[in-house]
Amino acid sequence: MSLKRGGPPPAPSSGSAVMTTSLSASSLDQQKIPTVVTVYDSEKKNGSRNNANIGQPKFIRSDMADVPVQQAAGSTLPLVLTRKKGGDDGEDGTYNPFEHRKVVHPTSDMETFVHLLKGSLGSGILAMPMAFANAGLWFGLIATFAVGALCTYCVHILVKCAHILCRRRKIPMMGFADVAEQAFLDGPPALNRWSRFIRFMVNTFLVFDLLGCCCIYLVFVATNLQQVVDVYLETQLSVRLWIVIVSAPLVFMCLVRNLKFLTPFSMIANILMFVGIVITFVYMFSDLPAPAEREGIVKPTQWPLFFGTVIFALEGIGVVMSLENDMKNPTHFIGCPSVLNFGMGLVIGLYTLVGFFGYLKYGSETEASITLNLPKEDKLAQSVKLMIAIAIFFTFTLQFYVPVSILWKGIESKISAARQNISEYALRVSLVVLCCAIAVALPNLGPFISLIGAVCLSTLGMIVPSIIELAVYYEEPGYGTFKWRLWKNSGLILFGIVGFVTGTYVSIREFQAEFAGGHEK
Repeated sequence: MSLKRGGPPPAPSSGSAVMTTSLSASSLDQQKIPTVVTVYDSEKKNGSRNNANIGQPKFIRSDMADVPVQQAAGSTLPLVLTRKKGGDDGEDGTYNPFEHRKVVHPTSDMETFVHLLKGSLGSGILAMPMAFANAGLWFGLIATFAVGALCTYCVHILVKCAHILCRRRKIPMMGFADVAEQAFLDGPPALNRWSRFIRFMVNTFLVFDLLGCCCIYLVFVATNLQQVVDVYLETQLSVRLWIVIVSAPLVFMCLVRNLKFLTPFSMIANILMFVGIVITFVYMFSDLPAPAEREGIVKPTQWPLFFGTVIFALEGIGVVMSLENDMKNPTHFIGCPSVLNFGMGLVIGLYTLVGFFGYLKYGSETEASITLNLPKEDKLAQSVKLMIAIAIFFTFTLQFYVPVSILWKGIESKISAARQNISEYALRVSLVVLCCAIAVALPNLGPFISLIGAVCLSTLGMIVPSIIELAVYYEEPGYGTFKWRLWKNSGLILFGIVGFVTGTYVSIREFQAEFAGGHEK
């Protein structure tokens, strides 16, 4: 069999830091990956994981020669030589990753349930009436449950595949990007060389998603403050100026690098958000019109905005692996019944309730955030806007923490120790300024929310988990009778692509209308 140069990247091992090929003393001291040229046994290529020969791995690793272990592919997993299907399972193949997890303070099922609610119930719930306005009262009701069920199912896929890969690789836990990388290494040969790319893509979309949410938070806070303050000012300030005003203190708040110091702000934000939503419900349920007065289904050209908004509101796939990794009983996270099913069921119910009655109350006058529909001169309504605005303001720093961590981890090793502190502060300030600039350029909440949902979350929430399952199940245990897993995941991928394309297109058209003078500035 002829050897190819520059083949696909190495597969992470089962967690062992020992190379299966002999290493020189100098290479061990430098902790670099040696040049490896090996031959894959063609007689084994169709065999199962358990009969593969670890002495004859598939990967040709000359392209990874002299790459420091901690830097290669930006991976958090050890990059060591292994066979294609994931390390040695042991003679009995009974490796249990959950027994090897070392979590200092593991969370109970109830604590994980609360964290799941906290991670899923955000500003998106206030945009649900607008989503219903782009779907219709009855179509929105049915479609919200359907999209919520699909989002929850895709989370099941991701976590289930993570458990399978942890057992194969003998790794106690994985993050989202780890799961994607390992799945591509376990999948069809054509995917192996793309393992580092899929890790990069997942992290990139996570960064875009979270920074996009930060931009939406700035617009949300600025718009609500504008409505309250303008009542008492003779000269009204534009929402763009309010975005700059709100961003100024955040530049300093986001310099805090320890999450421990942000915990009190998180507690304040949770209390204010809860009280604000309860009072908002009081306004929504007063003097409700008959459902017959609202459109049951709107024209299909508006549906992509509905899809993007609902995906943005419901999708919490970016946090699920972190929650599962910290659980005392990780097997309780998925299944039936499970923490995920109960948590997402409650979230979907609350979001549907707000969307249905919010649109029923305000109809075609529904704003991008339901708080903007509250009476402008009513003192109680003004307090709601201020409470929720403050809550989202404090939440910005927590949301900001994750993308900064991902980006800093990727560049930290390339910066000298003497310049690391100033470089990290510069990164944080630059990202806040970037979010401010984007929010100033695009201060219309509706299409902004839809764009983030369509681009980032349809990719991370539907397309990527479906591809991961196809890769993990490629050889063992297979796609099932009549290849039903292949057809099912192909349908999910197609649905995600349609949502991605149409939602992006419609959102961009909305932005074009705004710049052409079609919306208030």
